[in-house]
Formats: sequence, structure tokens, C-alpha cells
Amino acid sequence: MDSFGMMALAGFPPLFFLLLVVGCTARPLYPLPSKISNGERQPLQTSRPYNIAHRGSNGEFPEETAAAYLRAIEDGTDFIETDILSSKDGVLICNHDVTLDDTTDIANHKEFANRKTTYEVQGVNTTGFFVVDFTLQELKTLRVNQRYKFRDQQYNGKFSIITFEEYISIALDAPRVVGIYPEIKNPVFINQHVKWHDGKKFEDKFVDTLKKYGYHGSYLSKDWLKQPAFIQSFAPTSLVYVSNLTDLPKIFLIDDITALTEDTKQTYWDITSDAYLDYIKEYVVGIGPWKDTVVPVINNYLQTPTDLVAKAHARDLQVHPYTFRNENIFLHFDFHQDPYQEYNYWFNKIGVDGLFTDFTGSVHLYQEWASPLSKDEAKTSKLLHQIKSLLSS
Repeated sequence: MDSFGMMALAGFPPLFFLLLVVGCTARPLYPLPSKISNGERQPLQTSRPYNIAHRGSNGEFPEETAAAYLRAIEDGTDFIETDILSSKDGVLICNHDVTLDDTTDIANHKEFANRKTTYEVQGVNTTGFFVVDFTLQELKTLRVNQRYKFRDQQYNGKFSIITFEEYISIALDAPRVVGIYPEIKNPVFINQHVKWHDGKKFEDKFVDTLKKYGYHGSYLSKDWLKQPAFIQSFAPTSLVYVSNLTDLPKIFLIDDITALTEDTKQTYWDITSDAYLDYIKEYVVGIGPWKDTVVPVINNYLQTPTDLVAKAHARDLQVHPYTFRNENIFLHFDFHQDPYQEYNYWFNKIGVDGLFTDFTGSVHLYQEWASPLSKDEAKTSKLLHQIKSLLSS
């Protein structure tokens, strides 16, 4: 067995073995609800900016799979992030795109050839195989592929789409406290195409799932620290709606300033104004902007930073920009092909409170070098590692 296999199996013996051995079966692999008892776990670190695993460690594994989330936990993430959509039969699943074309083997499934269709998505006619046209059982027959061709392709076809509940169980079964960071993805589209028998809508089902697994509490409260979670969305009306359903902290995602929100049809330029930030701060604890909205880029060189971070911090809002990737194709020339220079710039010059990364391990290594945990936290971490090693042996 290679070194990765040994490390993964040591961290999560029952699950990872199942993933590797029976990864091609259609049955859900993760126990629901969580069956594993970890006793007293190392708490979430809150003394430095958050390391947020964007769709898991998808720089290595296909995005939003159990393997990607397990690797992120092993690599030291604080939060595992996911996008939540719904199947045709109303089961919440983890998938970024409303279509299945780019990240699954749907093209190989001739039995679904007649499902290809065209829907309007955020004002654009889009053609493909849509998640909302497949039941969970059908989705489970598909296998996930790596989105980017320049990344490792060896895990293509090995892992299935997972449900929201399976994703939650991965976090709850981690050997330390790991937060979740789910997104209410494309709520306008989902509510148009999926109807629940009880009359509830997508946002209701989303919050119901979080409540089912014990997620509640305002930011940094005792309950929140026990099971940390941020709710994120690009749709401000969804965030306002769920604020009446749960006190969990919410993050308002911000796209390129020329883009339109899917629900209010405002540009993100409009909603980064002082007036709008004054409005939305009553419902959210932070913003999650595209990093080029914070620091504009021309010809792949950084320009003068905007005042968005300063405006957010003045309103006691956190800033968690996205997405940080190690490959040269994503690194601006200013960082000389060195992702650690990019982390240093954003943590120390721009002063963000966390960031979304495809490479959790790299961010964790940088933070261990540049901003190690306190002596007490480090001592606790070392002791837990020693206990884990003894138990493994």
C-alpha cells in the first residue's frame, strides 16, 4: 500500500477502506447518522484565520467527494465547504454545478441519454444533464471526475456523489472538531424545479437537515463551538429567509462586481456599497468575496486593493475570500509562482479572516510556519497525536 493509503486508513480506518474497496457500488458508504464516538475532541482553533477546504481537498481528489473531505480533514482544515443542491426526489446532495456534465461520467451512461435538456439558469439558457432531473438512486450510479485536466486523474470514476447528510457525518466523525460550511446553491433554480410534498422549499429543507444533526448557535457561542457551521449563499434573499429559521452564522458570497445576483438582480457592485453592507450586516456575520473583487487584477498583476475589507471590518463583518489554488495558471505574477507568498499577502497585508482553498494542506503548513497555535493548543494537539499513534499501533 502507498504512503497515502497508510495515512488515510490510520486516520479513518472503517470509511476509507470502504471507499477504496467498494467505491464503485451504488450504496451510500457513510453511516447515517454518525455511529462513531470520538469522546473529547480537540476544539476548533479560533486564534488565526480559518482554513476552509473548498469542496474538500479537490486539488488532489475529485471535488465534493468523501475522499476529498477526508483528505482535507487529515491535512488540517478548519472547515469543509460544500455546495448543496437537490435531486429530483428532494434529497439534498453535494454538487457544485446544476449540471452533471463537467464533473461526472454521465456521458458514459447511455440509459440517461434522453435526459439532456435546456433550462434557464440565472438568465442564461444552459444545456446539459441537470441534477434536478435525476433521483438520488440514479445519481448514486454516477461517478465523479476531476474537474481540471491538469490535475491528477487517477481517482476519476472511483467515488460517488454524496448527500448533505453523508457530508455532515464525515465532519461529525472527524478525530477533532471540524466545522462545516455548506452553500445554499442556486436556490431560485432549485425551487423552480423541485417541489416537496410538505410544501416546504429548498431553504427550509437545508436548515431542517442542519437542525437534525444538532447544528445551532450564534457565532462563537458554546453550542456553535461544539459543532461549528457557517451558512453561505450568493442569494441575499435566501440568507434573510434562513435568518428566521436558525441563528447559525451566515456568510454573503460576492461575485465579480459586474455579475447579477440570481434573486434580486442587483450587481455585486451595488451590494458592496456602504448602504447595502449596512443592511445585510443585520443578517450575516461576514462576506465571502471573489478575491479579484477585493484586489483587482490587470494582465495577471495585482492592482491597488479596494476598500471592501476595511468596509466589512468597520461593520464587524468577517471576510473569507475565494478561491486559492496552487497551480501557476491561478497564481498572479506578483507571487512568482509561489502560493505561500500569496497566502502571506492575503493573511498579513489584506488581513482576511479566512480563505477558501483547493489545497488545504498548503495553507495549513503555511500557518504552522507563520502563525503557530498557542502553546496550550500545540500541547493539546501533540498529546492527541501521541494518543492516536498509540491507539493505531
